[in-house]
Amino acid sequence: MLKRHEIEILLKAGHAQTEVARLAGVSLCSVKRIAEEAPVVHVDDAAEREKRRIGRPSKVDDFRKFIVALLEEKPGLPSLEILRRIREAGYPGGKTALYALVASLRPKEVKPLIRFEGLPGEFSQHDFGQVDVAFLDGSIRRVHFFASRLKYSRYMRVSVVKNEAVESLVRNLAEHVHSWGGVPLLCVFDRPKTVALKWRRNGEVTEWNPVFAYAMLEIGIGVELCWPQQPQQKGTVENLVGFVKSSFFKVRRFHDEEDLQQQLVAWHREVNEERPCRATGVIPAVRLAEEARRLRSLKVCPKDLALRIPVYVGPTGTVLHDGHPYSMPPEAISMPATLYLYADRVRIVAGR
Repeated sequence: MLKRHEIEILLKAGHAQTEVARLAGVSLCSVKRIAEEAPVVHVDDAAEREKRRIGRPSKVDDFRKFIVALLEEKPGLPSLEILRRIREAGYPGGKTALYALVASLRPKEVKPLIRFEGLPGEFSQHDFGQVDVAFLDGSIRRVHFFASRLKYSRYMRVSVVKNEAVESLVRNLAEHVHSWGGVPLLCVFDRPKTVALKWRRNGEVTEWNPVFAYAMLEIGIGVELCWPQQPQQKGTVENLVGFVKSSFFKVRRFHDEEDLQQQLVAWHREVNEERPCRATGVIPAVRLAEEARRLRSLKVCPKDLALRIPVYVGPTGTVLHDGHPYSMPPEAISMPATLYLYADRVRIVAGR
């Protein structure tokens, strides 16, 4: 459902259906079908599969280990020969499903890294980082931060965070894109557990973090993932976290945490408004003025963003979340519920 949401965003932005298929990594038939469907309003994949009655047991999946063993022995073994051998082993199905599985399991040819410049408002990159900071009083503290950067303008935002949990990611992401004046077509992430829980060998995500997925739908953000430490998959060759460490945390000296925050404000001004970017030769703020016209407005303000968390009302009429108990009416006892977590308040809905 989150992939469908991404396709909707690309179509609304005016991309041709063939271009959307290429950017999203799906077939043209899928794009045409999704273009005629109702807008995505939830990201519960399991519920949607059950509603559409999608899926049936795969005959070829029982032979996955057999195919993996063949490809490990001979990576270039033709699919037709694999079909012959697997039928000798008792495979009763057709060749289409087999060829699709072989294509997903066959080792991919590694392409050379080529840097390209994105269009205004096309991509942004986001990632967590951590660094041990030595303060002038001799103390050392591990600092966690969340960094965001627009691909075209190289305009950056960095926030010091308490942890790298999903709430820190979502709230800081919302604040960063809000400060830019809008959202690009796609926000690119690595694959932390705060974003994706499971994926196949070919990179296709099979289970998203539900809290993250609903928040992206709420804000109106299209999500793309690349393999960790390979941001060049979306054109941003520079290591975002490494740049923040080398140009701020490891070259400046701080009296305390308050001084670090003050210097971070000054550093933002320096890298965004005063110093030309080494990659483009232009001050990021100058390019941001051009890029801002291509950014999409947020569907919800950061202060009104609520994370949806499934909870359960216990036998004493309380909901326990993050170590905090919340009281519920007696008629809600033993009911599943949804906890809407805002930045400064909580709303819990059970039953009607």
